[in-house]
Amino acid sequence: MAKKAVEKALNIDNILFNCRDILRQARNSGSFFEKRDMMLTLVFLRFIGEKFDDGVAKLKEQLLAQGLDIEDTNIKAAFFDDPTFTDGTYNVPLEARWSTIQNTTAPNLNSALDTALKVLGQSDKRLKGCFVEGTFTTRNLAPNDIKKLVDEVSKISHKKFGEEKDLIGRVYEYFLKEFAVNATKEEGEYYTPHDVVQLIASMIEPFDGTLYDPCCGSGGMFIQSAELVKAKQGDISRINIYGQEKEPATYRLAKMNLALRGISHTLGGEADSTFTHDLHKGIYFHYIMANPPFNLKSWYDDNLKDDSRWADYATPPVSNANYAWILHMLSHLKPLNGVAGFLLANGALNDEDTLAIRKKLIENDKVEAIIVLPRELFITTDISVTLWILNQNKRGGCYHGRHQRNREHEILFMDLRQWTDNPVKGENKKKVRLMPEHIAKAVEIYHTWQNEGTDGAHYAVPELYRSVKMEEIASKGWALTPSKYIEFIDHDLEIDYEKEMARIQAEMQEIIKAEKKSQQMLVDAFRGIGYGID
Repeated sequence: MAKKAVEKALNIDNILFNCRDILRQARNSGSFFEKRDMMLTLVFLRFIGEKFDDGVAKLKEQLLAQGLDIEDTNIKAAFFDDPTFTDGTYNVPLEARWSTIQNTTAPNLNSALDTALKVLGQSDKRLKGCFVEGTFTTRNLAPNDIKKLVDEVSKISHKKFGEEKDLIGRVYEYFLKEFAVNATKEEGEYYTPHDVVQLIASMIEPFDGTLYDPCCGSGGMFIQSAELVKAKQGDISRINIYGQEKEPATYRLAKMNLALRGISHTLGGEADSTFTHDLHKGIYFHYIMANPPFNLKSWYDDNLKDDSRWADYATPPVSNANYAWILHMLSHLKPLNGVAGFLLANGALNDEDTLAIRKKLIENDKVEAIIVLPRELFITTDISVTLWILNQNKRGGCYHGRHQRNREHEILFMDLRQWTDNPVKGENKKKVRLMPEHIAKAVEIYHTWQNEGTDGAHYAVPELYRSVKMEEIASKGWALTPSKYIEFIDHDLEIDYEKEMARIQAEMQEIIKAEKKSQQMLVDAFRGIGYGID
């Protein structure tokens, strides 16, 4: 029993559940956003403090290996009073170290936490703008409540939960799910699951050059893409990251998240709308990865009517930002070889009010692949969504060591909605994930279709994928709905109806025979105890 109790205490969801309950019951804990900000700021302090402690421990090992006495006063002064790390680890000032926070008395914790944030922001320009002044003293949680929060957060460790590819993102997702029952999708409050990011990144392979996300949220796309780059190439310095985020708290979180990972980034100098104030105007990127808020309505401004981003197409509908996102991303892709992978609600595949834009995108050969994903991949919505891939170069050539064929006027359609046999356990709602073998299979289908030696005219598997020529798409009214092109087999036609009916009739006869036998036994039983049965 003791062993099970320890395992429960080290479960990250259990720790976060405890934190959620503390904040829900605490007096003066504020709105969802304020609770989330306090929680994520605490987690950041914990993580950056843990990395500092790891750096000091590693430094001690190196000095001991050189035969130096780490207890010597001069050695301490030279190496530990103001340590320098070569692996991107932050030299956390004494006031901001997690050990200092842990040892602060409960009545002084709110003040100590804000002091920690202040000195961190002053100590490193990369952390400038990450924190809100007075985050903890403004809310001024009761000493017992803030102490309990710090104690719970102390249990979260990269050493214990290192398998999480984006641990701050995981915490962000949890609090979004638990606190925001009526999640404000209009404000882009989404966290893209790790498996979905892995799918996008594995398909477009952002291994070098510039990577952009116009609605970057907590920075999860960047974090998880960096993990893939390290796994494939080993050097994330080959990628230059650009992003923009409208919601100020989420913008600060992205800066914290990227800074913690040592990932160089340019998120602009402020949080702002990508549509009304494009912070990266005029810059073209090799890769774009994004998960824009689905069907965003409050995006339009009268100043956007003649915006250059849709000058070659048409102004997207005011009622829905889906095609505004598409045209915005297209305007930022490098004209000769830019590739974008992004998610949109399925309605964008065949909207009537975007027909003219969609038709021109297809005619201009910008759309390369349309992949419908399974339902229940996301925490905040259960709808099935679509992964779009735009490519500025469908003419072929060498790409990351692969020799690609000419794919002009072809689009690959994939339908993965049947890949739902992998439920996530322990969630409050049904949720599925794409397993590594699923991701590998989808990527293989896409890359094989791109590669030399593939006959696009006959590239198809019923109920899974098919390569389609532009002429056929035109004949279907320029719809991009995969089910219009992929063959779906009517499995009812495979049934031998005579054999099936004979089986059903035999089963019914057995049921009737059993019922008659049961009734006779009941009659005999009643007669046996003296009841008359007519």
